[in-house]
Amino acid sequence: MPTTQQLQEFTQQVRRDIVRMVHAVNSGHPGGSLGCAEFFTCLYQEIMDYSTDFSMDGKNEDLFFLSNGHISPVYYSVLARSGFFPVAELATFRKLDSRLQGHPTTHEHLPGIRIASGSLGQGMSVAIGAAQAKKLDGDNKVVYSLHGDGELQEGQVWEAVMYAAAKKVDNLISTVDVNEKQIDGSTDEVLAMGSLKAKFEAFGWDVVEIAEGNNIEAVLAGMAEAKSRTGNGKAVCVLLRTEMGNGVDFMMHTHAWHGKAPNDEQLEVALTQNTETLGDY
Repeated sequence: MPTTQQLQEFTQQVRRDIVRMVHAVNSGHPGGSLGCAEFFTCLYQEIMDYSTDFSMDGKNEDLFFLSNGHISPVYYSVLARSGFFPVAELATFRKLDSRLQGHPTTHEHLPGIRIASGSLGQGMSVAIGAAQAKKLDGDNKVVYSLHGDGELQEGQVWEAVMYAAAKKVDNLISTVDVNEKQIDGSTDEVLAMGSLKAKFEAFGWDVVEIAEGNNIEAVLAGMAEAKSRTGNGKAVCVLLRTEMGNGVDFMMHTHAWHGKAPNDEQLEVALTQNTETLGDY
């Protein structure tokens, strides 16, 4: 079991990977990726029960589905550093014929990727289907998913939320990255959604809030609480409050880095602010 310090060091390395990946091809989405670095680290280094001997059926192991697929840099980094594929492959991000496309896809057969998630709003439906399949198979493992708060402006999400409650899909933990920012500005400016907690509860879900989504210990505690609430007849929603661009000061407190790569000078600043090197690719 890794210590908090080890998880923090792993997270810093993931941040280094993210900024180097998007810088190398001058494209990608660093903001949300950086904001979710702690979450992915905790999920794959501590929380989930999985095998790196990857199979698409995922029987007898926890499953994860990334719905907001544009934050693929953090996903790829954590998958590679958790043993799904060689870390050196991160250098192929968004290049021609790479398995590491800008949005995760399945036809490249990249270990760890079970759905294509370029189109927002669809991951909840897929996660619910996987969770129901586990119930039918007598598999007691948990299905996890991650969604952007701006993504919840997609109507399909709420159809799926309603379905999960009606069918008592209680082996599902869906986390929402509540950074209150999206590509065109703040979520309140683009399309205010009111209280997400009240909405999910009104739809019949159990809700856990993690106020410090960029704090390793808070994420671990919050996700443990969420898991303790599974199996009680309700799907579980985790509202994870993060800072877009967290760990790179000039990317924080703005939506500007949702989908913009750093230049050479900015890359060096970002790397200086994240000094832990477990082995760059």
